[in-house]
Amino acid sequence: MGDTTTLDVRGMTCPLPVLKANKALRAMAPGATLAVLATDPAAVKDFHAYAQETGHELLAWAEEDDAFRFILRRRAEA
Repeated sequence: MGDTTTLDVRGMTCPLPVLKANKALRAMAPGATLAVLATDPAAVKDFHAYAQETGHELLAWAEEDDAFRFILRRRAEA
């Protein structure tokens, strides 16, 4: 995923990580990937729900170095 954009929302709490990610994804081309770095433990549940509700694909997530990393793929336009 060489063309992945990274969004750092560490230190922000719910619902800001998802809101910032949504804004970033809306500006990206369909199929583009976004990596989000977050520290809010609620982000794990929030990003799963966000992907399910919006159609963006949550490709992966992991906890690493005191943060969570979420990889999202922007959905194709309808």
